[in-house]
Amino acid sequence: MALVTDNDSGLVAETNTTGKSYVLPFILITCLFFLWGMAHNLDSVLIPHLKKACQLNNRQSTLIDTAVYLAYFLMAIPAGMMLKKFGYKNSIICGLLLFAFGAVLFVPAADTRAYAMFLGALFIIGCGLTILETAANPYAAILGDPAGATTRLNLAASFNGLAAMVAPLIGANFILSGKEYTPAQMAAMTETARQTYLQGEASSVKLPYIILASVLVLVAVLFYFVNLPEIRNVSKEPTSGGSFFGVLKHRHLLMGVLAQFFYVGAQVCVTSFFIRMAKQGGGFDEKTASYYLGLYGFLFMAGRFVGTGLLRFVSSARLLAIYAVIAAALCGVAVLGSGSYVIYALGALGFFMSIMFPTIFALGIDGLGDDTKPASSWLVMSIIGGAILPYVMATVIDYNHDQIQPGYIIPLLCFLFILYYGLIGYKIKRQPITA
Repeated sequence: MALVTDNDSGLVAETNTTGKSYVLPFILITCLFFLWGMAHNLDSVLIPHLKKACQLNNRQSTLIDTAVYLAYFLMAIPAGMMLKKFGYKNSIICGLLLFAFGAVLFVPAADTRAYAMFLGALFIIGCGLTILETAANPYAAILGDPAGATTRLNLAASFNGLAAMVAPLIGANFILSGKEYTPAQMAAMTETARQTYLQGEASSVKLPYIILASVLVLVAVLFYFVNLPEIRNVSKEPTSGGSFFGVLKHRHLLMGVLAQFFYVGAQVCVTSFFIRMAKQGGGFDEKTASYYLGLYGFLFMAGRFVGTGLLRFVSSARLLAIYAVIAAALCGVAVLGSGSYVIYALGALGFFMSIMFPTIFALGIDGLGDDTKPASSWLVMSIIGGAILPYVMATVIDYNHDQIQPGYIIPLLCFLFILYYGLIGYKIKRQPITA
């Protein structure tokens, strides 16, 4: 049996052969990054789509984000407990099946055009995603040469970026109809015509989510039959013994949790209102706006690959700080600018946000040893920012008479905190941990 040790986290991956045995597990883990990226980026299409199909206002439409990210908050502790009790492989299979079940529930939700049922399905999907992210993020970081943990996590997360490009294209071609009517036109329709139109809009989500559910079950079967090396702790650093609240004595983790809260909130704010901003500010129809969101996804993916390369030459904390400065400046353009170039600024945000989540995650669990699993739960739980901050942004938009631009002040403020984390907050201050 060979052991590969991560000297920073103090974890060891066990395998019966050489390091080459990590190739297939790493490929499968990378598939998970793509799959949950599909779920999140389809939400960016669902928000304007269900706003139309279910006749919602801005704040009601952001409950889509709330349902998913509230699940992250509520499920993070159970997910961490599941990891400790059942290990990575069984937890991943459970997460995939839960994700698939939520996707299947889109069929009755669409048939009844019940927004509450859509939210329930999204909450279940969020629970599955929580388990997957709690397991896969630290697993990708540990699975291989310890010197490349951050680079490896960014590489896996690059396929999350691929999903950010693919999902809007799927949305444009299979979910969004391109049919939009003004309130006056809707009022002029007969009740039968209006209901037929709205039902058709709601039903368009069924096929993509049925296919997604089928793929998830297939991947779960693959995980069942593949040997995944388990990970155990060999750290000599003081830990809290895996205590859930004790890990917050690590200051760099606490700051990382806050940074992740603001990052996820910022990212969801940017993408949730991207299509409506492209329609309002750029004058595009919803299908064209979705293609521009696909351009954002392409730049997000490109940023992940470029960032992974840059991490060979620039420290992860420094690159995080540089990207945060540029992202804040681009948000400033979105707030103060005018014309279609505002959309290009929002698209460019994809490139500079790309490395933030995995980099904050890797910096947050650095040197934690036995505390890595509960720390991962905290970092995943911090994704609750995606439930709270878009609602705050929607409130700003509603108070500004449905003008989208002022709302982008919210992600701008988030990037300023991430800048602080990249400059100061990530630094480890080791201290004895008492029981």
